[in-house]
Amino acid sequence: MVIEYMGDILRAEVAMGKELQYKAKNRPAYMFRIDSERVIDATRSGSPARYINHSCSPNCVAEVVTFERGHKIIISAARRIDRGEELCYDYKLTPVADQSKIPCHCGAANCRKWIN
Repeated sequence: MVIEYMGDILRAEVAMGKELQYKAKNRPAYMFRIDSERVIDATRSGSPARYINHSCSPNCVAEVVTFERGHKIIISAARRIDRGEELCYDYKLTPVADQSKIPCHCGAANCRKWIN
């Protein structure tokens, strides 16, 4: 385990509204979808895990861990990580076919060119 992705757990509908509010205020949103119903919003109160970038060739993996009292997102090392190496994981966003595509700049040899 490297770090836990922490923040406020919101219903998906509430998270969508918050994302629009952040966008209207020109504030970046840091959110992680747990499942179709819940999202962790780390924008205002979250751990440094919210700053981990996407890569098509990641050194970490993100996994949802379910407990009796809720869910947690754990970021774990997928391989040995060298001192000073940037942490990254594959965001695994749902692919889209329109102008909502987000370019990927990870620089990996196997880069998919898009995050979603």
